[in-house]
Amino acid sequence: MLSVTPIPALSDNYIWLLRQDSSQGVCVVDPGEATPVIELLERESLTLEAVLITHHHHDHTGGLAELIKRYAPRVIGPQNPQISGIDEQVGDGDEVRVMGRLFDVIATPGHTLDHISFFAPGIPPLLFCGDTLFCAGCGRLFEGTPEQMQQALTRLARLPQDTLVFAAHEYTQANLAFAQAADPDNQDVKTTLEECRKARALERPTLPSTIGRELKINPFLRTETSGVRQAAGTQGPADDNLATFTTLREWKNRF
Repeated sequence: MLSVTPIPALSDNYIWLLRQDSSQGVCVVDPGEATPVIELLERESLTLEAVLITHHHHDHTGGLAELIKRYAPRVIGPQNPQISGIDEQVGDGDEVRVMGRLFDVIATPGHTLDHISFFAPGIPPLLFCGDTLFCAGCGRLFEGTPEQMQQALTRLARLPQDTLVFAAHEYTQANLAFAQAADPDNQDVKTTLEECRKARALERPTLPSTIGRELKINPFLRTETSGVRQAAGTQGPADDNLATFTTLREWKNRF
């Protein structure tokens, strides 16, 4: 059995740690800083065997050099020369085996052009999607286009509904506050917001989410619904899915 543990980092990042059964070898996803990873590894006598990288932003790669120097792990990530230390460059359609699970690599550009996500079919299915899909939200468009991001989200939304979604940031409450404005009649949003408030009051992560839950609460996956389109239409064009998505993303930027 593969377990996944969050390591809080920086102000609101999660570095995900993957461990197979009782093995002492582990993998981490998007180490934005090294210190919290090292502290956990030393405390529990674990060995870092692999690192998965979704994109080049520093809050996802900032700890990589120190971890490589200390542990010499296998490093798997996108084809981008801006990221120093990747051993295995992967792209859309590739497969990698990590911690006993086979992961499909899915190109998910939009937030950045090099962004990839890692999906492991199985029981349960696992998705490590960096800054593409958040609980009730999606990443800002720093390099890609609205069309690229919407296409990426559409691909992820087609994954099995029980897929566990391990996003890289604790943005859930802010995203749900926006979802209330963008999908005002959605009772699932209100219920989820209350659940997440309780979790954060206890200093618990609101993640992982699931694809099934995101289809119910994430306005960026619900651009076909009348409620989202009507709300988006108060802010800008909402004539079709792409126009609605574009308006939602611009609205969220200033929300």
